[in-house]
Amino acid sequence: MKNYLSNMLLASLALFGMTSCEQQDNYNTITEGNAKVNVYMIDAPAEYDEVWVEVLAVRFLPKDLENDENRESGWINIDHESNDRKINLLSLVGDNQAHLGSIELPAGRFSQIRLLLGDDNYIIKNGERLELKTPSAQQSGLKLKIDKEFESGREYDLFIDFDAGRSIVKAGNSGKYILKPVLRVIAETASTLQGTILPLEAEPKVTAESSGESYSTFTDENGFFKLRGIPSGTYTVLIEPKEPYLPVTIEDIVLEEGGFITLEAVNLNEIDE
Repeated sequence: MKNYLSNMLLASLALFGMTSCEQQDNYNTITEGNAKVNVYMIDAPAEYDEVWVEVLAVRFLPKDLENDENRESGWINIDHESNDRKINLLSLVGDNQAHLGSIELPAGRFSQIRLLLGDDNYIIKNGERLELKTPSAQQSGLKLKIDKEFESGREYDLFIDFDAGRSIVKAGNSGKYILKPVLRVIAETASTLQGTILPLEAEPKVTAESSGESYSTFTDENGFFKLRGIPSGTYTVLIEPKEPYLPVTIEDIVLEEGGFITLEAVNLNEIDE
């Protein structure tokens, strides 16, 4: 699925990246027979000033209950730890991420998660607040398949990438907007690409493209960007700054499975008058 966002909308509850780390300092704090899971939200670009969503909770379903007729009672709930529960998705760039909560789960395989959203969702466009209509079908939660084994005594970071840009749909000529979340799950074998682009006022969009797929983000207030959850492969990186700066293309960036690459700092040139 193409995630390119120049004229499209993207925010990942959908990037759902899971990385596992066995931390000796934390090992003894995890109850025997359990695994600890920390849940975060990250984002990708959208063409709005702000995109706010109300996140109520994340729910987990054990694999052995997937086909059980009583599975609705088997979901394990993590309430969003923030008091107001609202997140500006467009603030989740660079190393910024929203911690939704942490929980100890019984060790074992989990097949699905659900993201529960509230009704207080809206965008800011040209300084104006525009409400996002949330379909009633989303009240039971947005389902994501994970099929992930959580091992006893281990700690996992789980990233949900909310594709804000592609999740917001304009309703014809009515001027109204509908929230239809597009989410992505990032496997722990996925790769990460990061770097710094200057000057800060260029505020570029950074896109990694390979074999018809693309993954995008913006730089943060320090010029830093991070693209998480990228499959292994050879990528072309496109840097598209604001005027008067020139775009830059970097070719043949090879990402290994589970790899982590930091590009050399890029200093953009201005267009000659």
